[in-house]
Parts: sequence; structure tokens; C-alpha cells
Amino acid sequence: MIIGIMFIAGLSAGSFVNALVWRLHEHKDWLNGRSECVKCHHKLAAIDLVPVISWIILRGRCRYCHQKISIQYPIVELATLSLYLISYELWPRQLSGAEIAVFVLWLGILTGLIALAVYDLRWMLLPSKLIYVLLTASIIMTCISVIAYNHTLSALVNYLVAVLIGGGLFYAIFTISKGKWIGGGDVRLGFLLGLLAATPGRSFLMIFLASLLGLIVSLPFLTRHKLNRSSIIPFGPFLIAALIVVQFAGQDIIQLYTRFFING
Repeated sequence: MIIGIMFIAGLSAGSFVNALVWRLHEHKDWLNGRSECVKCHHKLAAIDLVPVISWIILRGRCRYCHQKISIQYPIVELATLSLYLISYELWPRQLSGAEIAVFVLWLGILTGLIALAVYDLRWMLLPSKLIYVLLTASIIMTCISVIAYNHTLSALVNYLVAVLIGGGLFYAIFTISKGKWIGGGDVRLGFLLGLLAATPGRSFLMIFLASLLGLIVSLPFLTRHKLNRSSIIPFGPFLIAALIVVQFAGQDIIQLYTRFFING
């Protein structure tokens, strides 16, 4: 039953991400208004909006103008579905009471993070409006967790230090380079993801994993001379991917590192 709900919610959220990204770019209302073809702007019928299935039935083309529909749409829908299911299966605490609210907020934040990643990949920009909405939701989620589980002052200090690590490093780079190496959106995203990381260790791990992912993805392009040192690479998607890894496996990774490299 719950898996079925998560399945439908994940696909629907993925469809929403695709619409949200386009509406943000076109400066349209986020929630109101009917979906339309991005090429011919024809209003879409319900049969055109079934996640993944509509794209397959229409063979990746608009039913009205017959132009190609980007494969981004089914990929984002399936990726969002996968992350919803992973979130449910790997959630570290029992889903009851206040934890249900925390989980629902996480799913909403996750949806927004996916939208940020897609937007950054397409236009190399992180919309401030969306970051601020996600930051507000993250603060609410943090407050619920602190109140529900009676976290100590040291836990609140951990949150603060994690935020300073997540955003402080990027703010320093932004300031030193005068905005040439990274953008202001990366700085704001760093503060947001630092709060979600929740502890200094997890925040450091997020930055390390994001840098490692960026290096792994960039190396093949560098060796083929498709990128050079002056090329601009969106870093937001790597940070977001790293945060998701840290969210569900961060503590295990830190414990493994401590066991093998610190404790011998």
C-alpha cells in the first residue's frame, strides 16, 4: 500500500519538477496555469501528462506540433520516483508521529533539490527563489526534529557548524575569486545543504563527495579536450547528489573511515 503511494507520488513529483523548471525559467506562476508544449505552447490534455507513459506512447514527440520532446522528461520522472522509493526504504527512523511530518517535508525538499539540479544542468544557474523556499522548509523540518527528539544544545551547535561549513567554504571561494570560480547560487545552496547535512562531519563529507563526483565526471571530457580549465561546469548537481548520499549513507561512510584510517 505505502509502496504504491510512494510510486504514484514519486512519478507525480517528477512530472511537477519538469513543469517547475520550465515555469521558473519562463518566469511563470509555479503552481497555477495549465501545462503546455514548450515548442508550440499548445495546452496539454490529461492524456499528454501521464508520467513516462505519455512520452512512450507519443514516441517522444508533441501530439500537436510533432516536435521532439526532450528525454529529460521521463528521465527526471524516473529519477524522482527512484529517490522517493529509496527515501522510504532507507529512512533511518520509524515513520510515526512527528517523524511522518519530517519525512513528508524531506520529500518536498528532495523534489525541490531535483528541480535545482535540473535547472543548473540546463542553464548553469540556481534560482534564488527556490533555494529560499527550500531553506524555509529545511528550517521547519529541523525545528520539528529538535523539538520532537529533545535534541541537546550540542546538536544545535552541530547544525550551526554544518551550515557554516557547507556555505562558508563556498562564500570564501566566491569572495576570493570575486565570483569567477563559483556563483552566488552555489554559496546559497551550500548553506541550505549544510543545514540538511546536520553535522560538521557529514557537511565535510558532502563537499568531499561532490568534489570527487565532479572530478570523475569531468576527467573523461578533459582527456578528450572537450573541456579546458576555463570551461564552466555546474557544481550544484554534484553537491545535491552528494547530499543525498550523505543523507542515507553518510554516517556509515564516516564510521568506515574512522575504523580503517583513524583507529587502524
